[in-house]
Amino acid sequence: MNNNFNRLPEEDRPYEKCVCRGAEALTNRELLAVILRTGSRGKHVLDLSAELLRLVPEREGFAGIRTLSLEELSSIRGIGRVKAAQLKCTLEIARRMAREEAGDGVCFSSAEAVAGYYMEDMRHREQEVLLVLMLNQRGRLLREKYLFQGTVNASVVSPREIFLEALGARAVQIILVHNHPSGDARPSREDLEVTRRVAEAGELLGITLSDHIIIGERSYVSFREKNYL
Repeated sequence: MNNNFNRLPEEDRPYEKCVCRGAEALTNRELLAVILRTGSRGKHVLDLSAELLRLVPEREGFAGIRTLSLEELSSIRGIGRVKAAQLKCTLEIARRMAREEAGDGVCFSSAEAVAGYYMEDMRHREQEVLLVLMLNQRGRLLREKYLFQGTVNASVVSPREIFLEALGARAVQIILVHNHPSGDARPSREDLEVTRRVAEAGELLGITLSDHIIIGERSYVSFREKNYL
């Protein structure tokens, strides 16, 4: 079966529809089909796109696809490694654009603002990650950097790496943000130890650890709000 768009009625061809009516007129299925270009044997690309959008029942749509790993996407019939990489890159571009637009002029003046900004990005991750936010005196974001992944504990997290990044960004304060894949945002003993070590190192360098925020399942804990800092 030919899977290209020429077999469709003209009004149903995503490329033509985009040219005539604009990309915003395309459905999610059509947008995805434009990226994939072809389907698999016996399955049209529009059907493959619809299948992909429903692949993660608890989170349908592009957000669901984004949670899938490169290996998971590659294993789907009709996708393969090249299309999987294209999808991952396209969705990452969309994520970074959203970050740039939302971050333009953002001032992290509260733990709630930080947690709200990073909640969707971090709460679905299957591994712990530690994000370092580097800020100027007024709390405006200068740079963000994911530095550690796997287990965020005192034996892994290096204050030296954190503050090398902060110094390079000319930050005067930092905020640590990390997730708990279990969904429980309450800090562990290791979380408290990491925070203590980073705060002490920051005092020596004149860079303040303003907060450490743990992201759970639609919840967060701020060390500053809990008076752990």
